[in-house]
Amino acid sequence: MRHWLPLLSLVAVACSSQAPAAGSLAIDRPETKTDQLLIVSSPAFAHGGPIPARYSAYGANEMPPLAWSALPSGTRSLALLVEDPDAQAPQPFVHWVVWNLVPAAGGLPQAFAAVAQGKNGAGRAGWSGPHPPDTRPHHYHFELFALDTRLDLPADTDRDRLAAAMSGHVVGKGQLVGVFVKPKAR
Repeated sequence: MRHWLPLLSLVAVACSSQAPAAGSLAIDRPETKTDQLLIVSSPAFAHGGPIPARYSAYGANEMPPLAWSALPSGTRSLALLVEDPDAQAPQPFVHWVVWNLVPAAGGLPQAFAAVAQGKNGAGRAGWSGPHPPDTRPHHYHFELFALDTRLDLPADTDRDRLAAAMSGHVVGKGQLVGVFVKPKAR
């Protein structure tokens, strides 16, 4: 039993860490904590429904239209992260990093006037549509954050840097989840 004690102590410390788990979604991280919910929807797909191929890297890789409502008072800007927790690595795979969306626009693409986009999981700015390598369903979390400020971040900002910058500024959040399955070969 004595030789297990150091190992058990190490496991206890690791489990009690305040750092987010490697595979945790941004919406579940401590930096984005809030009780205020907002509504995120899309005319292209329902919550839990299939994302049309045109919005994937197998199709036209178009940015999907999104809409939002029930924003809390004091919302000055919005940030958006799209993540796939079903990806093998890195997990979750980040498909989009966006901040300074205009709240009054009510949705995309209208809110794209002064938007900033950071690095996705492929290391590039902009939308990277679904492209799962396997045939299992992948869940794409469109996570929208209402902020009480605009963010001044560099263009190479990634998911973790955005989450850190949002800390203490999230006044509301919501998500829309779409599912995509790799198309069968023709």
